[in-house]
Amino acid sequence: MKNRHKNLIGILLAFALLIQCSSKKDQKSSYSDSTPPQLTTAVQLANNSQVVDQEIFQSRQNAITRAIAQVSPAVVGINVVQIRRYVESSPFENDPFWGLFFPQREYLQKVKGLGSGFLISQDGYVLTNEHVIHQASQIVVTTTEGKRYNAAVVGADFKHDVALLKIKGKNFPYISLGNSDDIIIGEWVIALGNPFGLFNVGSKPTVTVGVVSATGMDFKGELAIEGRSYKGMIQTDAPINGGNSGGPLVNSLGQCIGINTLIISGSQYEKTSVGIGFAIPINRVKKLLPDLKKIGHLKKTFQTGLEVTNINWLMARMLGISSRDGVIVTRVARESAAEQAGIQIGDVIVAVNNERIHSTQEFERAVNSANKKESLFLTIFRDGDLYRVVLKF
Repeated sequence: MKNRHKNLIGILLAFALLIQCSSKKDQKSSYSDSTPPQLTTAVQLANNSQVVDQEIFQSRQNAITRAIAQVSPAVVGINVVQIRRYVESSPFENDPFWGLFFPQREYLQKVKGLGSGFLISQDGYVLTNEHVIHQASQIVVTTTEGKRYNAAVVGADFKHDVALLKIKGKNFPYISLGNSDDIIIGEWVIALGNPFGLFNVGSKPTVTVGVVSATGMDFKGELAIEGRSYKGMIQTDAPINGGNSGGPLVNSLGQCIGINTLIISGSQYEKTSVGIGFAIPINRVKKLLPDLKKIGHLKKTFQTGLEVTNINWLMARMLGISSRDGVIVTRVARESAAEQAGIQIGDVIVAVNNERIHSTQEFERAVNSANKKESLFLTIFRDGDLYRVVLKF
């Protein structure tokens, strides 16, 4: 009986020991199959940090940054070499004797210039201002890839200050042309370009942001710079500096709504922005493009039938006038408006539409800036008398 009791106690102890071992094994297994508490907390913090970083990154992206990323590859820098004519006056210019020995001197000089432009098609058509490439003997276009192309002038219009260039290649990035009649005063706009030649540093356009300050701005009188016609301009406070001319003014949809062209600067530094810049509305440019692309100029241009040249000191002496008193007619085309008006070779044109003329460049500007719906009034000097003639078109 006593031995049986001992055996029963032994069995119970063995069973208890077996249960205890099994419990420890299960506890050990649970730790090995899951993450310790402190490690779980670290993983959660890391995941939360990634979520926060992603939210911050997304908050930095907006319509402006997306538009810039979209259009920047299509912006180009333009470098030109221009041939400019300079007149060096003489202190004896009006002296009948010493003027023969010391006449005014005329000379041509190569001048480097720069501006901006933007691709409008995959096959390499580039829009810019005419004043950027005016009288250029060489035009080099630089893309954001750092590639340089010699550009050809397809068409240019002096009066409206628009030029269309072409570079060889294909699959170029380009900017879509928007609707400048749909502009909202106060909406965000982006000016991209090559201010002060900074495009040449890294082959990337400089970006400035502002709003549309006003629309329909007309420049008249002295503000009609160099005889060009700047009407219905878009005003913006997006900084536009020297070298930005010809670059695109883009809305938040990534559409070009204008060509950056003018600034009014009150700064002591020339061609720096004080927050008043102007762009040519893109709808006006779209109307010019077919003629510029097809025939190189606008159909509605004055065909005067005249060829003129500057008056040198010898001509001036023979005519009894100053060399700055006008331009002399050297050719009159047959059946032209000039021939019908009775203009003759040797006539001196001293004014166009009552605007005094001193050089061939001023004559060209006066003719190109005239209203195409009106006749052209010329004041000419012939045989010591002044005459007024009318060119009808």
